[in-house]
Amino acid sequence: MDKLLLIDDEADVRYSFERIFGRKDGLELHTAGSGEAALELIPQLKPDLVIMDVRMGGITGIETLQRLREFDSKTPVILMTAFGTTQTAIQAMKHGAYDYILKPFDVPKLEEMVDKALGAARSMKQVVSYEPLLDKEDFDLGIIGQSAPMQEVFKTIGQLAASDATALITGESGTGKELVARAIYSHSQRYNQSYLAINCAAIPENLLESELFGHEKGAFTGANTQRIGKFEQCDGGTIFLDEIGDMTLATQTKILRVLQNGTFDRVGGNQPVKVDVRVIAATNKPLEKAVEEGGFREDLFYRLNVVRIQLPSLRERREDIPQLVSYFLSTNSPNPKQPKTVQPDALAKLETHDWPGNVRELENAVQRALVMAKGDAILLENLPPEVLNVADAASPDVDGDDLAGLASKLFRWARNNPDLKVIPAVERELVINALKETDGNQVQSAKLLGITRATLRKRIEKFDIKQGLTVE
Repeated sequence: MDKLLLIDDEADVRYSFERIFGRKDGLELHTAGSGEAALELIPQLKPDLVIMDVRMGGITGIETLQRLREFDSKTPVILMTAFGTTQTAIQAMKHGAYDYILKPFDVPKLEEMVDKALGAARSMKQVVSYEPLLDKEDFDLGIIGQSAPMQEVFKTIGQLAASDATALITGESGTGKELVARAIYSHSQRYNQSYLAINCAAIPENLLESELFGHEKGAFTGANTQRIGKFEQCDGGTIFLDEIGDMTLATQTKILRVLQNGTFDRVGGNQPVKVDVRVIAATNKPLEKAVEEGGFREDLFYRLNVVRIQLPSLRERREDIPQLVSYFLSTNSPNPKQPKTVQPDALAKLETHDWPGNVRELENAVQRALVMAKGDAILLENLPPEVLNVADAASPDVDGDDLAGLASKLFRWARNNPDLKVIPAVERELVINALKETDGNQVQSAKLLGITRATLRKRIEKFDIKQGLTVE
């Protein structure tokens, strides 16, 4: 149960929060009418998120924030202000506020901000062990594996923990790069400071620079106030840049400057901002190749590649699969104290699957099996079709270079890697060729491609495929 503490001297605001958050599942709302009362309450309450007004009777919100930070550097604080364009709100951010929102606030925006802040709070409270996880009760969250490749990963994390060196985590999608980043942070000298994770691929290019470095008022259309970026928010702490290979060259230049001298300019600004932030980066792309092709700065690559952790794919450490399955059963079972078991033939199937989506795909498979299982044991039939190779069995026995084999593998790969997309032009050509091979028979085409007929119809509509084909 997350605890939210509202500090505001206006009864109407406290009433509004009661209506918005008072009955929200998984959230426990507490209120205080002044900064003084809140500072007495916080040590016993230990809230997960604090929201407070900047201007209050007695000590101000900024003074309350400063005093809170003297004994608690982690709890996210959101400031509410009717003066978002003033230096007051900016100073609040510099003193460690997570974000601020203007009064009167937009309720959906407020709810979204609260959800994100609580998520950040949970991330910072998770202490990841770099020792092999043997039993669920040993740790709330852990990197699991007793294989030789994972032991090397654990050793490197332990060595990194004693330094402030920049780290680059590489590996396929789903191998646990963010978990490793949190482990480095949790065991570092900055463990009691902020930790922020940014997925560079999930933020539009035109917004990423502002998200990371902030912007000045009027820097671009819609920039009505000054915004403090993630690097400034994370001063003294650790920032994790996931999928850094997707950054534009312009943003890469700013990252390089931060790594070189610890300074940057906000978007639209001309005054350098000084920060002390440890950078951990991750990518599933071969950066060396990107450097050769001119898509990634060579000097930034060497700055990031101080200490490198290459995470093994799951197929490279199959001996860890039984332990991973046991862990996922205990964490995903409706009753964690009585996790389901796995029949030997089902476990053997899990151990021999290639797992193109790695640990993430394995966890999804276990979750599905738990849903499908009717008894206390997971049977072979409860496993996902892609693990059972149902699509392969339904397709003709062809060589991998044939259309059927290629298409089946491609579509299955896309299903198992939802964060990666098949190039539309390639997908369109596969659909067209399948229809040509079957004289426009959609049932046979879908079978050939290893997808359902409904999915095929959506592809035909999506790509406006006509080409003179007779389709049903």
